[in-house]
Amino acid sequence: MPLLKRVRLSLLLKLTVVLGSVWMLSLLNELRTDWSLTYNWREYTDVDGGPEKECNCAAILQGETEALKKARSLVLTKDFHKSIDIPDEHYINATKDCRNFKLSRKYLTFPLSKEEEDFPLAYSMVVHHKVQNFERLLRAIYAPQNIYCVHVDKKSETSVFAAIMAITSCFPNVFMVTRPVTVVYGGWTRVQADLNCMADLYNLSTEWKYFINVCGQDFPLKTNFEIVRMLRSLKGQNIMESEKMPARKKRRVTYVHQVVNGQVQRTKKLKEPPPFNLPILSGSAYIVVCRGYIRSVLEDDRIQTLIEWGKDTYSPDEFLWATIQRMPGVPGSLRPHTKYDMSDMNAIARLVKWQWHEGPYGFLDAVYSKCHGHHVRGVCVYGVGDLQWIISQPHLFANKFDANKDSIAIYCLEKYLRQKALAELH
Repeated sequence: MPLLKRVRLSLLLKLTVVLGSVWMLSLLNELRTDWSLTYNWREYTDVDGGPEKECNCAAILQGETEALKKARSLVLTKDFHKSIDIPDEHYINATKDCRNFKLSRKYLTFPLSKEEEDFPLAYSMVVHHKVQNFERLLRAIYAPQNIYCVHVDKKSETSVFAAIMAITSCFPNVFMVTRPVTVVYGGWTRVQADLNCMADLYNLSTEWKYFINVCGQDFPLKTNFEIVRMLRSLKGQNIMESEKMPARKKRRVTYVHQVVNGQVQRTKKLKEPPPFNLPILSGSAYIVVCRGYIRSVLEDDRIQTLIEWGKDTYSPDEFLWATIQRMPGVPGSLRPHTKYDMSDMNAIARLVKWQWHEGPYGFLDAVYSKCHGHHVRGVCVYGVGDLQWIISQPHLFANKFDANKDSIAIYCLEKYLRQKALAELH
């Protein structure tokens, strides 16, 4: 063994004895395994060696004009898109050797700190396409002490299901949901997908502290260490959008809706008033909640009644969690008074740029600057020009990203987060 490696091993052994820490022993074992690799585990320079490495991510994150122009020009070329297009079959083949897959993709397979090891998180990941997006998201949020439930829409392509199942099979703490459903946009089944993962996560482990749900086009803005620090500081409180429902959305919960030919349609039939005179609040599908909140969702009779009432509404994911968050007795909840209302810009669970809130700098009615990518259903799919603004925000995750449209935006975020995570090592 070369002298440098012997010295490195000796120092780590001494540190392990001094700290007596489980996570340091795990780190030591991982380093022993990785010495045969061609990359240094402390480095994350060219990430995956793909065509994105031509870009200067540091300059892009600083908003430098020339770097942004180069990145935008690159993503417009056919050759670039052809080179970043990864077929589903690639993942099926790559995961036949799980050890090599995890090492080549540089998954962090050991806790980076004792604090993170002692504060495991539970994730629900609801996806239906774009396997590359899913795998890059999983890698960005993966930590061995956490637990991950993956729900793949039952109507997804066979290759998507097979690829994601192959990826999850490589990790002992990542699993496919036991009861997948066919998800209808705007329908109850979007909620049911998360409910099924909630139940699996709650029953499988008693260790995790907080639940976070994501979709395949989310991406983190914080490292696992930063997320843990932020959640520990909440002392059991939840983070989510929850505010008075705007008038334009009230028809969603005042009329009965039904699924016809795979689409949700409003009928002329009025719904019964909400149970227990509950104020129905507006929110988001994406939440960060303590374990007690999940227990209430699964076991509280009041919430079960609310769930049954909400099954024939439109987009129930945008009111259910927000309403439960204001119910008395739910762990981590807030009072239903308007003084406790929280908008999506203040609730740091998810950062979203809505098209109708965009505007030029100095325009007082604008919440944020224009989208530098493109829009899907009024939501900005971020481009590289959004990154400088994104990383300055306090939110834990951002939505939406699309590797097929602008993989450089994801690439630079990956690099930024990994370098920050390694710099946080104590």
